[in-house]
Amino acid sequence: MNTETRNIKDIKYGFVHGGNFHADDVFATALLKLLNPTILIQRGFQIPEGFDGIAYDIGYGGFDHHQKDKRVRDNGIPYAAFGLLWEAYGCELLNPEDVKDMDEKFVQMIDLADNGGEPNPISEIISMMNPNWDENLYAEAAFYSAVEFATSILVRYIERYNSKRRAYELVKDNLDGSKVLRLPTYMPWKDAVEGEDILFVVYPSNRGGYNVQAVPKNKNTVDLKLEFPRAWRGLTPNELKDITGIETFTFCHPSGFLCGVGNIEDADKLIHFTVAYYDERG
Repeated sequence: MNTETRNIKDIKYGFVHGGNFHADDVFATALLKLLNPTILIQRGFQIPEGFDGIAYDIGYGGFDHHQKDKRVRDNGIPYAAFGLLWEAYGCELLNPEDVKDMDEKFVQMIDLADNGGEPNPISEIISMMNPNWDENLYAEAAFYSAVEFATSILVRYIERYNSKRRAYELVKDNLDGSKVLRLPTYMPWKDAVEGEDILFVVYPSNRGGYNVQAVPKNKNTVDLKLEFPRAWRGLTPNELKDITGIETFTFCHPSGFLCGVGNIEDADKLIHFTVAYYDERG
């Protein structure tokens, strides 16, 4: 953990390198502005004497990564300024588990690219937002345009994690000990049913009617506890109705994980039909 961590609300000024910007310093700036909207960011090539703020991606301090003894994660991916700031302050936006998950799924790819590793589309897009050599575009305006873009991405990530947390609690509240989970609307449910004896999840479809989804054996696999019969997969609505007698059965995904029906009663019939199908075959 970074030893230079201070209360971000008390920091009035930030300083980052000038010149061409990269996804690392852009996302670091976006993060600081999310944490403290009043912070004033200055760009330059040398930290001002007596500077009393947070310097990052410059100066060889706790939020820089250009020094010889820069920090490296256990998986071998070096930290960049974005990752160092996320490690220090991410828990002000998300819980620790989600901070770690977001570091693994997003922050690390930005850090890796900035350390000369594998490029990624977001880092490439931000790099392209620098002014071309032959266009009359103010560099600082381009930088803050890139920061605005990065901020929108961070906000969506954070909103998505918080939304998933709310869904987790709602799903847990809907568990009733049965093998079928019925939800009032679609929401992420896989984390909440991990380790539970749920075989199917039923929820309203945004196309109308209801979806019936088979539950995977665990959240990290596509292998299902009880998949829909192969004889149903990819058939037309008329064919599905003929083969099952379920009036509003309209869809069975070719991979056997999802079916669509017109009402909740037929969703229950579909589940009973599927369970009976496998009971007959032992």
